[in-house]
Amino acid sequence: MTAGGPGAMTGGVVNPFVGMVAPYDFALDRELWRWVPDSATLMVTRTPYEELPVSVEQARRLGDTEVIADATRSLVTPRPAAVGYACTAGSFVRGLEGERAIVSAMLGAGAPSAVTTTGAAVMALTALGVGRVAVATPYDPSLTALLVEFFEYCGIHVTATSDLGLHAAIWSVPREVTSDLVRHAWTEDCDGVFVSCTNLATYDTIAPLEEELGVPVVSANQATMWATLALAGLAAVGPGQRLVSAGVGLGSGGGLGLGPGVEAGVAGGEGGS
Repeated sequence: MTAGGPGAMTGGVVNPFVGMVAPYDFALDRELWRWVPDSATLMVTRTPYEELPVSVEQARRLGDTEVIADATRSLVTPRPAAVGYACTAGSFVRGLEGERAIVSAMLGAGAPSAVTTTGAAVMALTALGVGRVAVATPYDPSLTALLVEFFEYCGIHVTATSDLGLHAAIWSVPREVTSDLVRHAWTEDCDGVFVSCTNLATYDTIAPLEEELGVPVVSANQATMWATLALAGLAAVGPGQRLVSAGVGLGSGGGLGLGPGVEAGVAGGEGGS
């Protein structure tokens, strides 16, 4: 789920560039920047346009490894220390093997280290000790079900889901609607809540919801930026957010176990995934 070591070094100084491959319809560049420390620069590129609604089919197109590799190549000239793939559905739609294939494709395209949103989500939940998660998504039930399968395969039990059933313009969902979505997903027996989709704005909802619900709330964009910045040797900025404020790290080498017989895709500069 991650690849490469924490922090590419140039002349003994941590490289201040991090790259991000986002879907063609991604509209929340400004939100991603809010997690970036002043010392770093975020470079965002997009996959080619597809005339498709938010759906399983669209997710499969967005998760195409050749498309992601091409987008990654457009970022590597400034030598970013890490590159993230900012799409939850595109990285869970083909299961863990599909997620691993995306990381491998990014490495093959020149990224020194790489992570996907779904991989980052599993790492974040694991780092926070969340073994039972409630899931909130803006998707329809068929796409949400594939995320549940991914988490369950990785050893994270899903206690309940809540979705909005949207097929377009997810970036326009108001903060209050997102907060209610999370409240509806939450269950008394969950250890935390995951809020899916990088086109769903969450920066300002995380800390208040964590205080209200009493459990960690991890969002797609938060996990993606936390993990990508950590691979670059940098700390994300998110006042009051448990994942960020607690200084939670990726673990040894950026990898982690995912339950019996399952392990995250991790590769160094000399191969392997």
